[in-house]
Amino acid sequence: MMQRKLRVIPLVAAMAAVSALSACAPLLLGGAAVSGALMVNDRRTSGTQLEDEAIELKAASRLRDALGDTAHLNITSYNRVVLVTGEVATDADRAKVEPTVQPIENARSVVNEVAVAGKSSLTSRSNDVLITTKVKSSLLDAKDIQAQAVKVITERGNVYLMGRVTEREASRAVELARGVSGVQKVVRVFEMLTEDELKALQPPAVKK
Repeated sequence: MMQRKLRVIPLVAAMAAVSALSACAPLLLGGAAVSGALMVNDRRTSGTQLEDEAIELKAASRLRDALGDTAHLNITSYNRVVLVTGEVATDADRAKVEPTVQPIENARSVVNEVAVAGKSSLTSRSNDVLITTKVKSSLLDAKDIQAQAVKVITERGNVYLMGRVTEREASRAVELARGVSGVQKVVRVFEMLTEDELKALQPPAVKK
């Protein structure tokens, strides 16, 4: 039987990740599934998006080398802030996460949300994908928030929200995520913007 390998499951590949939950699934790369429309609406520069993809690749490789097949970890980089979720066998393994990832070029900070626990089951991971999909749907349906500005990651029913948002947007996103069935808790991993900073990011209105 093939050994289980550490995998990267980024948000943009959430639906495709259902088929990647088996032990022999390949790495899924964040940028491979990003559509042109999503990139246009992303509040990161195109250069930063490429940097985030590179960070995810390097972090996956380094953590695999450091922890071998004893861990199940997901790496998500947004605006060079690296969120690591999943499970490791020991406290010592968990302590290796940040010093392994932080030295990566362009990584600004590491948010270590790894649990010391047994590897999550196929059922649990499938449920996480479903929750992510439902949270994204709630954001899209809300109409009063730019859904593409919020990245959603779910691990063991815990929802992590990333993105460059205002306090108004952050509060709304948390409210919507908490309203989704199956969500255990919501964790904000946002980079905060002022309303003026957000306006500066918006494309100029087209004059008719």
